[in-house]
Amino acid sequence: MKETFVTVTGFKHYYGKNIFAVGSLIKCVKEPDNTYDSEAIRCEYFPLKKVGYIANSVNTVANGTSSTGRIYDSVKRKFYVRVMFATYSHIICKIVENTEEVRKEYLKQGEKFVEKEFD
Repeated sequence: MKETFVTVTGFKHYYGKNIFAVGSLIKCVKEPDNTYDSEAIRCEYFPLKKVGYIANSVNTVANGTSSTGRIYDSVKRKFYVRVMFATYSHIICKIVENTEEVRKEYLKQGEKFVEKEFD
């Protein structure tokens, strides 16, 4: 897959944008049974679980990024994105290859988050 960028939205309804450090990984999971959008893709940040959704509306997709409708058929049921930068209203991420190394990095990132929060 060529470099593809997406917008994470809805984070204000969960934990805010401060948890999204540049370079961190977010796990994305398709939600075909979502009541509002059959192409919904949930974003998770271990160990917090849901932290937002990949944008799928002209009102929420940042310029230069792809909507869930554009990527839905080309991504697996679970995949990862890396935070590239954040603005007041958008978290811009790049889809990364779903490898064992990436999965391990995601879990390690969560362990560090827990250590930081509970030290």
